[in-house]
Amino acid sequence: MSRKKSEEYFHVLPEKLNCAQAILKGFQKEFTISDAEIEEYRAWGGGRAEGGICGALFAAERLLRQVGKPSIENEFIAITGHRNCLDIKKGKFPCLDCVRVADELVEKSL
Repeated sequence: MSRKKSEEYFHVLPEKLNCAQAILKGFQKEFTISDAEIEEYRAWGGGRAEGGICGALFAAERLLRQVGKPSIENEFIAITGHRNCLDIKKGKFPCLDCVRVADELVEKSL
């Protein structure tokens, strides 16, 4: 059975996961992530991650660091135009697409 993509969890009821949480949920089995850990990431959506970075990128980078994989930040910026949430939004790049891009880049890295 194929993995359910992170964007399928983004802002979907009942959990209404944010961008950072959706990335973790999408890779929950691969990284053995608890629901409690996913809940902790509620604080890092909507531009509230360290330095205003996109929450999807923030979560993706954390996952990749855990397994010693290189950063996907440059590839993410090449596609979305920015690394920071507010700049991405100003550029009219949808949050759902940020989640999709981060998910695809993590999957490609694994």
